[in-house]
Amino acid sequence: MPKPTTRILALLELLQTHGRMTGAEMARRLDVNPRTVRRYITVLEELGIPVTTEQGRHGGYMLVAGFRLPPMMLTNEETLAVSLGLQAARHLGLAEVEPAVTSVLAKLERVMPEKLRHRLRAAGDTTNLLLPRTRNQGHLLPVLADAIQSQRRLALHYHSRKDEGLTREVDPYGLVFYYGRWYLGGFCHLRRALRSFRLDRMRDVSLLDTSFERPADFNAAEHFQESLATAWPHQPVKVLLHTNAEGAADLLHCSEATLEPCADGVLLRTSTDSLDWCARWLAGLPMPVVPLEPPELKDALRRHAEQLLDRCKTTGAG
Repeated sequence: MPKPTTRILALLELLQTHGRMTGAEMARRLDVNPRTVRRYITVLEELGIPVTTEQGRHGGYMLVAGFRLPPMMLTNEETLAVSLGLQAARHLGLAEVEPAVTSVLAKLERVMPEKLRHRLRAAGDTTNLLLPRTRNQGHLLPVLADAIQSQRRLALHYHSRKDEGLTREVDPYGLVFYYGRWYLGGFCHLRRALRSFRLDRMRDVSLLDTSFERPADFNAAEHFQESLATAWPHQPVKVLLHTNAEGAADLLHCSEATLEPCADGVLLRTSTDSLDWCARWLAGLPMPVVPLEPPELKDALRRHAEQLLDRCKTTGAG
């Protein structure tokens, strides 16, 4: 069954198309009763859309003479922004978004002037985005966005890496999309602290009647990045790079790394939460590398080298 908002917009479309209609005729077209039509008319008036009501047996409704919703007048840059935004939404891989994007495009093209419509289509046909596809529950986005907007607490069952699942109450503050996954940032009443939650680990999400006040300075993206930085203990790493300072600076783009020139090359100091990942990264550098600290880094480099040799043997045998 269509939602009330959909019917209200359809009623506005009828008034713009036909100019004047009786309540009975609109009720028949919208498949509602005349009393509901009057309620929809009130909603339009509250939105600032001037509707004239004619009383009596032959009365009806019409928009104030000369009133029209303004056409979509966008600059070239704004048209490109709209196109890229819709493409990005479509490439998130959310099944719920696909029909919505198609609907928005159709509505935009219907009200745009021909020249602007051509720009929008050209931008969509000639621009491509390669974005990570989402791998989790996009169907939760509407209810979470509504909870954030209305500042209502959530009840949810959450499965983390460390436990089998706990029921939590959360004040939702904001959403973040990061490398194919959606995250919710907010205040967890179980832990009594700010937390980030992956949507694909949520179950049985429901809105509660309890309201809260969202911190005015809260930034979901900044909080998420801070959460990543403190999620795992970082281990100090010290490596000798046989290159000069300029060559090392051109290759290394890690904000947490420091470079120190020495007699044999450049000392690299950084930290990592995975020595295996660090070994793979160092093996890809185009210069000789000598691991100094921690001692386990040598073992990680050796394991990586043995894996590469095994792959070469397997390929040669084929």
